[in-house]
Formats: sequence, structure tokens, C-alpha cells
Amino acid sequence: MPRTALYSRSNPGRAAKPSSQVVAGTPDVASAPADALPEPPGPSRRQRIGRSLNHPRSLWLAIGVLTLLLAMSFGMPFKPGERRITQEDINAAVMHTLTNQVLPSPAARAAAAVAGSVVRVEGYVTGKKGKPDTEQGVGSGVVIVDDGTILTNLHVVQAADTLKVTFADGLESPATVIGLQPENDLAVLRAQKIPDDLQPATMRSTSDLQPGDQVVAVGFPFAIGPSVSAGVISGLKRGFRSPQGGQLMSNLIQFDAAANPGNSGGPLVTMDGQVVGIVTAILNPTSARTFIGIGFAVPIENAAAAAGQPPF
Repeated sequence: MPRTALYSRSNPGRAAKPSSQVVAGTPDVASAPADALPEPPGPSRRQRIGRSLNHPRSLWLAIGVLTLLLAMSFGMPFKPGERRITQEDINAAVMHTLTNQVLPSPAARAAAAVAGSVVRVEGYVTGKKGKPDTEQGVGSGVVIVDDGTILTNLHVVQAADTLKVTFADGLESPATVIGLQPENDLAVLRAQKIPDDLQPATMRSTSDLQPGDQVVAVGFPFAIGPSVSAGVISGLKRGFRSPQGGQLMSNLIQFDAAANPGNSGGPLVTMDGQVVGIVTAILNPTSARTFIGIGFAVPIENAAAAAGQPPF
């Protein structure tokens, strides 16, 4: 039986600061057709072992072992010629580990937490008179329920006749649209096939977000990915009007983590590895549809409602 979407309460110790609404008319993030780069081979056994040794758990394990040895040394009879393990020995060992082990950054840990939930979304237009289907564009999505329920942007899928999603493990599956929320440029997809160990992302309330909070955006900019970019929340409760459809969107999260065509529908993630928004648009006052430092995301409360999920 599919599990319901995963939610996490916001930090009760922080109160959200209201932010003024800004309305801007500039290009939104539309999926740009491009050839996807070949996926690199998976990590070797040696690389996996190295990553395990670099994990923070390895540091704490080493500290725990040294502490146990210190406790045992005080509890065991001292023999002439033996040297007891001292607190200075433990401090030196810890400092040696901190100096020589490269620990993952907060952004890397946040991206890793949602990596298994991010999908590539491809739209195709049916070919006519025996011609093959043509790719309409590439966007991103995030799994929110382990039955293959996926959140993405409406503009990623609306011009396509058929859809295909590719999961983090490489599994490809046809997908269908099962829900729409046009006012927030959101679509809900359901994959026909899913990985056996599919892990949905955990969603988190935006009620305590503040400008300056660190975030990462994960997706497939220009069909390259999955790619990760890092930045901060720049503002809250922003407004944006799409120059194509003239649609006004409100209550958006403004952020400065790099996003480009193809990032649409991907998750905006806090440093605790939880999804607070769905990347939907970028602001660029020029004719170029590229990132210049202002992106917008739909708060996850709106996005979850589009999928019929309970509130936080």
C-alpha cells in the first residue's frame, strides 16, 4: 500500500518575517529541448569505500572508539611499561581526523537527501504520417509519494502528447497527468513503473523560512543533470507575471540558487534535505531566457495541495 507524502514540521523556534510583494513581467522557466548528456558510470567499489570513510558518521565512530578505549584504560589494571590513553591522545586523534578528512558541505548533504526523489521529465509530440515522435522539451520533477506520484510544472508538460520520466536509478517509465493547478503552474504526474526502492522526498512547511536561509535547487537545466546549485532565500511572498500567458502568480519564494530552462518542476531544498518549493520561473529583463540571479518557486504547501495531500 502506498505511503502518504512525508511531511516535516517547521522549526517552532523561528517566526517567519513578512515580505513585500513584487510583481515582475519576465520570462518564466520553460523546458528547452536539448540533447541530454550521457550519464556517468556509477561509483566504483573503491570510491564507495572512500565516500563512506569521508562521511561524518566515520568521524563520530572514531571518536566513540577512542572514548571507549580511554574508559577501558582507566578501568583496567595498569602494568609497568604500558602507556594509558589520555584525553590529549583523543584530542589529537580528533584533530587529525578533522584535518585529513574532507567532510561534505551542507549543500552536498541537502542534495544527497533528495537525490533519489528527483526525476527527469520529458515531453514528446506525436509524429505525423509515420514520422517518429519528437521531443518537446525536458524538465524536472520530484517524487512525493512512493506510488510514483510526482510534482512538476504545468508548463513542462502542457504541450506534450506523451510523457516519460526517468528515475534516479535510470529506470524509465511512461507517465500520465493526474492533477492540475493552473493558477500555480503545477501538474501532478503518475509513473506507470517505479523502482522497487523508490524514496519520496520529505516536504517541509515554509512558515519559518527567512531571507538568507540557505537552499539548493536540483534539476536538469538545459537537459543536463541531475545538477545542483546552491544559494539563499532572497525574499518571500513575491509576485510574478508570465509574459507568455500573462498569468499572475503570487506568494512565491524568491531565491538566488542558479536555475535555467529545464530546472522547472524541480525541488527547492533547505539544508535539512527537505523540500520547501517547486522551482517554476526566473526573472530576466532581457530577451535571453537565462538566469541572472532571481528565481521563483511555488511554496510546497500549494504544491502538495495540487496533489491532494493533507496540509502541514
